Amino acid sequence: MPLATASRSRERQAVDDLLVAADRAPSALVILGEPGIGKTTLWLHGVTRAEEWGFRVLSTRADEAESVLAYAAIADLLDDVEPEVLAGLPELQRLALDRVLLRTGTEGPPTDQRVTGSAVAAVVSALATELPVLLAIDDAQWLDVSSRAVLSFAAPRVTGRVAMLLTARAHATEPDPAHWLHLATPEAVSRVRVGPLSLGALHTMILDRFGKAFPRPTMVRIAEVSGGNPFYALELARGVDDRSAIVDSALPSTLTELVRLRTQHFDGEIGDLLLAACSVTDPTVDLLARAAGVSVERVAGMLHGPEREGIVRRDGDHVRFAHPLLARGIYTHAGPVRRRRMHRRLADVEEQPELKARHMALGSSTADPDTLHALDEAAVAAIERGAAAAAADLYELAIGLGGDTPARRLSAAEQHLRAGDSRRARRLIEAGLNRFEAGSTRAAALTLLGSARMGDYDYAGALPILDEAVAQPVDDPAVSVEAQLWRSRAQSMTGSRDAARSSAHAAVADAERCGDPKLISQAIALRIMLDCAHGGPRDEAAMRRALDLEVPDPDVSAQFRASVADAVTASWMGRLDEALVGLIAARRRCVEMGSDSDLVYVAGHLSMVYTWLGRYSVAADVAEDVLRRGESVGRGYPVVIGRTQRALASAYLGRERTAREDARIAIAGARQCGAAFLEVWPLITLGFLELSLGRHEETLKVLAPLLDGAVGMGAQGIFPTSYLPDAVEAMVALGRLEEAAPLVESMEANGVESQRPWILATGSRCRSMLYAAAGDLGHAEATLQQAMAHHERLPMPCERARTQLFLGQVLRRQRKKNAAAATLREALTTFRDLGMPLWANRVGVELGRADAPRVTDSDLTPSELRVARSAAAGLSNKDIASALFISPKTVEHNLSSVYRKLGVRTRAELASRSADLGQN
Repeated sequence: MPLATASRSRERQAVDDLLVAADRAPSALVILGEPGIGKTTLWLHGVTRAEEWGFRVLSTRADEAESVLAYAAIADLLDDVEPEVLAGLPELQRLALDRVLLRTGTEGPPTDQRVTGSAVAAVVSALATELPVLLAIDDAQWLDVSSRAVLSFAAPRVTGRVAMLLTARAHATEPDPAHWLHLATPEAVSRVRVGPLSLGALHTMILDRFGKAFPRPTMVRIAEVSGGNPFYALELARGVDDRSAIVDSALPSTLTELVRLRTQHFDGEIGDLLLAACSVTDPTVDLLARAAGVSVERVAGMLHGPEREGIVRRDGDHVRFAHPLLARGIYTHAGPVRRRRMHRRLADVEEQPELKARHMALGSSTADPDTLHALDEAAVAAIERGAAAAAADLYELAIGLGGDTPARRLSAAEQHLRAGDSRRARRLIEAGLNRFEAGSTRAAALTLLGSARMGDYDYAGALPILDEAVAQPVDDPAVSVEAQLWRSRAQSMTGSRDAARSSAHAAVADAERCGDPKLISQAIALRIMLDCAHGGPRDEAAMRRALDLEVPDPDVSAQFRASVADAVTASWMGRLDEALVGLIAARRRCVEMGSDSDLVYVAGHLSMVYTWLGRYSVAADVAEDVLRRGESVGRGYPVVIGRTQRALASAYLGRERTAREDARIAIAGARQCGAAFLEVWPLITLGFLELSLGRHEETLKVLAPLLDGAVGMGAQGIFPTSYLPDAVEAMVALGRLEEAAPLVESMEANGVESQRPWILATGSRCRSMLYAAAGDLGHAEATLQQAMAHHERLPMPCERARTQLFLGQVLRRQRKKNAAAATLREALTTFRDLGMPLWANRVGVELGRADAPRVTDSDLTPSELRVARSAAAGLSNKDIASALFISPKTVEHNLSSVYRKLGVRTRAELASRSADLGQN
């Protein structure tokens, strides 16, 4: 153990606690402290400890010069990962990491830090299945912006035995530089601040380092001046001798002054050499020789002095500073003129475009065409590598040098938005909006500003901005397409459905004129979505074309993707199994691309499909995942969607309190972000809950805002008018038939027009309710039989059971007691299987009213009777098949029929009915 950690028992225990905790779940420890306090020593202790405990260690040590190179830290962390691990990633993630590691060019679909973050999380999680993994990052404050974004994104997504150990430089009054680090469980991130060493610990450390002890007065003075800072104390001890009488005059009063004294005598060629070494990301003897214009041998000789004095050390061809403070001191004390001169020299020898451009920028005090051009080209190169944050910084560096043009400001904002920093993107556009002249550039800026506001869930605020964007006189139809797409989305969210459809149709026309296949696909997809939401037919030919033209681009929002539109609209058409497959694939794609906002959109529809299929627990689980992602940002669309879908699943499951609370919060959230459309489903949920509880007056009160103008809305399907059957049922129960009749007529007309099975089935059920209320039970039964035929095309068991419930009531009123009881028992079985206690209780009440005679052996076929008697006697299906010389499949078929006719669900219930089977 290094003696510098000997008295750090609390901090060393924190490291051990981290490694223990990682065995249960991903955990992190951030070691904070001032420069030189011993953070790196503890970090090295943690790395050694992890290796002793059998951890796979992935480490990187950031430095200030390296903080300008995109993905430098990520490349360092992944440097030793086996190729086969990377080969197992999805194609887009593998491509993203190949670009990070500079193993491929720009061919293929674009990637960004979200894709890269998802890939890093996948790699670390995969490694953790074999061995526990430690991600060790020293000096996190110097992480390059792209690596920080990736790690921030990946950390909450890692799974398995993973520990993260970070150091970050921060004085006691300064904020935590690693504030961006979060895990899936917030309490899994610990922080420990390293304090000063005691006098005794300093004495032991100095004795170990220099092999001699100083007199106590000298040690006391060193401790006082250094404040217990180990680096400071060691450097003070290096410069004093045993004569305590001269201690006060010999010791510098600050660490900054000490570093200056340690390095200031290196001037001339050696000073320039050291300045070059602390100005680049990875100083090598060869690079320093080229920068100085001398031979490699000459450089090696010039480094002897700094090496002898412990300023630098040689590691093969690489030159390392003994401590980052020494490099920082040399760079700071060089002064701006020398630094600019050095960066210009380094720009002449640097080959990496991004680093070359930064050296040119740092070597200039004002803009010059060559520097600005180099920064622009470096930004493009960063974009091609998927480093949006780095590209944005390069554009802003050019702006800061005086190259502030509307085009460059727009490019910087676009990259900030891609990097997930919508606020910074908005500030860039808003600050220079008056400089964007009318036309395509202003339209593009306004579109970006509007989409950024939507990214912040401010739909009402985004709409007027996007209206202005569409109104611009553009000469580039591609700009118009983008503006129309985003305006359509904003109009839809704020409740302007007809306007949203008009914008989508206009986007299609502009996209066709533009000829860009990617934009054509997006515009067609959105148009089909909105047309189907209005109840219109699904344009199958157009959908096939949109799918053929779709490009796997993470920058394309899910609501504009053809594959997502295909799955969502299939669900509205009643093709739920097909929709389920498509939405699961779309969700997987969102995870691979690291797009949380898209995942929320897709998962909201996926949860809805699970609900329609009667898989309420799965729907609730999907909603819970959405809610966790939404609550991490605390507000907006994700929270509304998660709460809405969980409320709906809870209403079906009879969890009244959860349903009401979630619906209330969802409505409040929708109003907060000005999304009137998002209020619809929570109201539908509350209406269904009230109906399930038999509270018909309350049902209509809840649904009143939706019922205004519900008649004559045009062809509609289950989305977004699933409340109509509930409203009709409540109206009929209250005798308000005149109000119900127009709704039923509208549903029937819509069913004929759209031929969607849901509207046909529920429309027939609602018509039968009106017949029954008028006493025409014959027509009511016939209409219900039509409804049951439509249900055969619709895999929605709850809706089928609801129709059976009313059919049982109609049959009972016609005194068809056996048929009524059989129908009601089948409905009861469905509701019980679905876990819907409120509706199961309603059926139970109806069964009691039916008062039908018990089914006996006379109602069973001879084959069914033989199988029933054998099963009631306790024989297995295999034994029954053997005894009766039939196949096990035939046994299963007969038992299913027996259960339905007798109204039982298990063999135990069947055994209790043995008297009805003609046996004791």
